[in-house]
Amino acid sequence: MSSPRISVERDPGRDGLVTITLDRPEKLNALDVQLHDELQQVLADLETDVGARVVVLTGRGRAFSAGAELGSRRDGRPLNDQDRLARVHLGGRTCELLDRLPQVTVGVANGLAVGGGVLLLASCDLRLAADSAWFSVPEVELGMPLTWQGIPRLMRELGPARTREVVMLCERFGAEEALRWGLVNQVHPEGALADATRRVVDRLLSMDELALATTKRGCRAAAESLVPGQVAWSDAELMLLAYRRNSGG
Repeated sequence: MSSPRISVERDPGRDGLVTITLDRPEKLNALDVQLHDELQQVLADLETDVGARVVVLTGRGRAFSAGAELGSRRDGRPLNDQDRLARVHLGGRTCELLDRLPQVTVGVANGLAVGGGVLLLASCDLRLAADSAWFSVPEVELGMPLTWQGIPRLMRELGPARTREVVMLCERFGAEEALRWGLVNQVHPEGALADATRRVVDRLLSMDELALATTKRGCRAAAESLVPGQVAWSDAELMLLAYRRNSGG
């Protein structure tokens, strides 16, 4: 049996905190099918977990996530095109589940974040980064459209002009640029990132529970009204067409 791809911890000293760690450091926490399945199960369970108030998402090792693991496949041949669509939408579903959590989510970029790793971060409410972290969205350079509702998510956070630059030029950018552009809220020296995360978590946990939850729902509704996620309704179909083209099918 394959080893787990994520770890989930509850801090006994911080009631209400759940920390999810992407745990494939030897693969730079690349997002394969098993990791998506494990993360989706945890996120689905958290959606009805009334004891959790803050969820931290980070990575183990020197990367937050190197993004989708190209070539990762679920066992068994696809049954039909609906099955294929469900498979290519796996990452989009992970982002959707993270985005709709009732808890406040804090993404912590402990290192590089590429492609799907950037989109996981963009699905979190607040984001911190190590000063050594860097980011890239290389899908177009690899001959694929950006899916997982990536364009509307990035539009909300970065604005139209910067999103076009990031997803069309596919150039790497650092933590300070991510801070200026609005992808992350705070940047800290690598050795101080854990303490900075604890301060943010403690501040959130000190807030009135109902007021914080209501404010999160209001922020999410306002963001959705700015750039509705439905503009990416054909994401899965576009990805399937790209796979077919690249495979000669």
